[in-house]
Amino acid sequence: MSMSQPQVLLVEDEPAQREVLAYNLEAEGYIVHRAENGEEAMLLVAEARPDLMILDWMMPLMSGLEVCRQIKTREETRGIPVIMLSARSEDVDAVRGLETGADDYVIKPYSLKELMARVRTQLRRSRPAAAGASLTYQDITLDPERHWVSRGAHDLKLGPTEYRLLVTLLEKPGRVFSRDQLLDHVWGRDIYVDTRTVDVHIARLRKTLTKHGGKDPIRTVRGAGYALG
Repeated sequence: MSMSQPQVLLVEDEPAQREVLAYNLEAEGYIVHRAENGEEAMLLVAEARPDLMILDWMMPLMSGLEVCRQIKTREETRGIPVIMLSARSEDVDAVRGLETGADDYVIKPYSLKELMARVRTQLRRSRPAAAGASLTYQDITLDPERHWVSRGAHDLKLGPTEYRLLVTLLEKPGRVFSRDQLLDHVWGRDIYVDTRTVDVHIARLRKTLTKHGGKDPIRTVRGAGYALG
């Protein structure tokens, strides 16, 4: 895949349900992290930094509502979209779910097709390029469908690594990414690459972006990492 695959954290205590959902999410091309209770979910959120969470309402140890509340009150996880699954159909509960910050609410029994459509909608917000949407920042445009990048009137030729770096930065302008986070996003979690490699590719990306003039849009944050703008 040219783009790092979206990561989904699936939190569901019912094993059969969890496997059916995981199977369907993987068939859509997502990387799925499974958790069977709220505590496990909180650990995985910190570890995997998912692009989306599907969260069951009723769970032992810690309810889905509580997990959602904690995720939405923390700065570093607040931006992760949460889809709540619930067997209850009372509107009061739906309101409570959305009050804790859930981004969407699906009532069981749901159709898998509908749930997958909602997953795509939420991912379009958190990972627009992975969903095929064009990304722009000032005069830089990236079209993932055509794998094409331009700045102003000029088309830019980027190597695959620089391209993935630019996608990552463009999806979250202003956000500071540490070298380790960039390694995860661009090279993948299981590949051992020296963090200095990130600096080399950032330098190459900067060179290409400023080739035809224009200010360097990438900011180095000392001791922290890199950000766009």
